[in-house]
Amino acid sequence: MPGPRAKGKSGRPKARTASSASTSIPQGAYTIPDGFFTDIDNAGTWRLIVDVLCDYLALPDLETRSGLKKVHAHFPEISKKLDTVYAAAQKKGDKRLMGGIVGVWAKMCADAILRDKLFQEGLLSKVMPLVEYDETRHMALNALSVVTHHGGLVARREIARKNPQLVKLMQTHQDDAKVLELATVTMAHATSAVLGSEDPPDSGLVKEIQVRSVLKTAIDNVRKPIASHYMIDHAFGLLTIATRHCPQDCKATPGMLTLLVSCLRSENLITRCSALGGLIRYTANDSEPDRQNFDPHKLIAAVQRRFPDHLADLLADYGFERCDTTLTLQSTAEYQRAMMRCAQDHDLCALGRTLAALIQRTEFSIAEGMFQADGPGGRRETIDIGLPFTMWTDALPHCARALRARGTPSDLDMADVLDLKFFIIRSRIHDAIAHGQRAIERNPDLAYAYYAISMGADHEQGLRAVKKGLKCKTITPFVRHYLLWRAVEHAGDLGVSTLQEARGEGADHAEGIAFLMSAWEDAKTFTAEAPPDNRHMQTILNWYIILTIAIKGPELSEDLKELAPARRKLDISEQFMRTIGFAIKKTQMRLARELILDLYPKAVKEWGAFIRRFDELDARTDKQKPLSSTQADDDLAAWLDKMKLDDGSEEHTHPHSCSHPKISMNNVALYRCSWCGNPSAVLRKCGGCGKTRYCDGQCQKKHWPEHKVECKKA
Repeated sequence: MPGPRAKGKSGRPKARTASSASTSIPQGAYTIPDGFFTDIDNAGTWRLIVDVLCDYLALPDLETRSGLKKVHAHFPEISKKLDTVYAAAQKKGDKRLMGGIVGVWAKMCADAILRDKLFQEGLLSKVMPLVEYDETRHMALNALSVVTHHGGLVARREIARKNPQLVKLMQTHQDDAKVLELATVTMAHATSAVLGSEDPPDSGLVKEIQVRSVLKTAIDNVRKPIASHYMIDHAFGLLTIATRHCPQDCKATPGMLTLLVSCLRSENLITRCSALGGLIRYTANDSEPDRQNFDPHKLIAAVQRRFPDHLADLLADYGFERCDTTLTLQSTAEYQRAMMRCAQDHDLCALGRTLAALIQRTEFSIAEGMFQADGPGGRRETIDIGLPFTMWTDALPHCARALRARGTPSDLDMADVLDLKFFIIRSRIHDAIAHGQRAIERNPDLAYAYYAISMGADHEQGLRAVKKGLKCKTITPFVRHYLLWRAVEHAGDLGVSTLQEARGEGADHAEGIAFLMSAWEDAKTFTAEAPPDNRHMQTILNWYIILTIAIKGPELSEDLKELAPARRKLDISEQFMRTIGFAIKKTQMRLARELILDLYPKAVKEWGAFIRRFDELDARTDKQKPLSSTQADDDLAAWLDKMKLDDGSEEHTHPHSCSHPKISMNNVALYRCSWCGNPSAVLRKCGGCGKTRYCDGQCQKKHWPEHKVECKKA
């Protein structure tokens, strides 16, 4: 099978056979033919050296998948040949030949199985010595960048252990733009294998890869005029990946956090949103969950004390009867009266209908209680009044059964609401989700069922549920506001995690941006519709502020005056929560918002000129192209870049394609369901016009009355 040498370039030596060999190798090993070293010395570039090697060693064509399959089939023989030549070159001190062999190995690493085999046989120990030699430094670094791009976790983690050596190399050759670029790219890919997971990494490995030194070096190098767009882009990735598990190292690196904040003013939407994700993850370890139990006594006490005049005015402007405080107090009183009536008439259906309405009116309508009377000594004792329940919350399933026995669609809906609330109160979320899914099979317009499904930890399932729930024809304000809150949280978390895991393909980045855009739009809707005393208002405003900064980017003024109304509204929300007895928690989003707003002025001053330079580089059409140094480097890079498909077409797999793609709002729109607005990468196109996209057949069916005219025209 002809290798890459079969391209017909002139001046290439012809292959020689092992029968004319004069270099003796132990039995069973490959024998190096006469003239081999001379031909290598005469090859002018790395590409020609590789071609000579492929000729002499009779290697399959490494530019095709079929060729790599042949390497699989004959791996022991081919590996022995390459090891023999490498050892002979090492013995002779022939660094160019050693480099050529490393180039062949790097090309083989495009195949995951071959890469793992080569690493098991000590590939890294053969590559790293070459970074110390002037003749082979660029080639060896190029090979490392290729391997880390294609490499799996094991290979990249092994390379990450070489971070100290790469940092030292950059410090020694700080004026060599190619060294800075390739070493940064290699460290970014390798370090992400250690720090890129949500699970805590191995502490010993984190210490070994010297994160703080890596971050400082990256910050120092991006400031240099010789820094390329390709290097800066990977340095950004390196900085953002370190924030989750190494916040102390990030904090101790001068300029790092302000650089990430300054990225929020870049023209590149992907750069802004990726930086936002890094800043959000940075606050994770210091944050606390927003979990607190509702205490009706605190609420009653706050009302009795009266709200401050300015807060009371806001409630009056919104409408006292529509505010959460009023609805909660009214529902609590109505709940107690319903229980007292049931104690007298034992009508579980009537009780169930009342409870179902209360459940959909406010979050804290159903509280624990019991029927009691004075016992001996004046002590309160629980009494049996002939009902099938003693504790009040246990009434929910009994009432549900009574309503379900009636069998009308309305009664079945209310029965499902009662069962769902019972599972939620008992923290049986898995049961609530399963029951909610059964409920929407019966009635897809039961909004409260989507409320229950959205409570799961699965963000994709939860987001899909809330988006469908928001389209229900009959939905109470409380359920709508709750679904909007969950929509923001689910989509925001999905956007951050998707961008963190995105690689070079634009589709992953576009999906991540679509999630963040969805969260931003729902946050705007929530803050415009929800009452000022809604307990989730703070969370949504935190999301809204930081998403506005990321999405609007340089459109905002440097003093962020456009966000003044949202910041005032956030302050008002905190005053409401303190007044009614809710603690202000240090949530992750609160800490992220405070960090960004606190550092924003300093970031603009310190890094503003740098971000403008990055944007200028980003706007160039050749930004994806790596720095050019010598032809010897470039032609090997081109060979490593190319993979021929068996049909003759070409596929490029080199990491130069892994820089952030440019994403427009048009790209983002393609990842939103045309009916419910749910962001997803797996939406199905309309079979008629091919223009609209849907989560599933249910969304398509509901959109059809609006879409059919346009579809038929198409």
